Amino acid sequence: MAFDPELADRVRGVLAGVDDVTEKKMFGGLTFMLGGKMYCGIVGDRLMVRVGPDAYDDALAEPFVATMDFHRAATQGDGLRRWGRASSGRFSR
Repeated sequence: MAFDPELADRVRGVLAGVDDVTEKKMFGGLTFMLGGKMYCGIVGDRLMVRVGPDAYDDALAEPFVATMDFHRAATQGDGLRRWGRASSGRFSR
């Protein structure tokens, strides 16, 4: 699956000036790495972001935000359950 290039440009704009950010194509989309660790990514027209444990429930209460569903299976464990997704037209800085 390709990723939305306009959404990628928006993410690049938000991350401009942040040190140690790299891009890597993976999962059929584009991932942004911070210090070598996955920070956020784009699959199709959806943005996936890592949300800290203290903000996770509040983030899920926002419109157009849902738990990230990798391979149609609910995420489990501390490593993946704190990822969320949002429709590309529904977020701002």
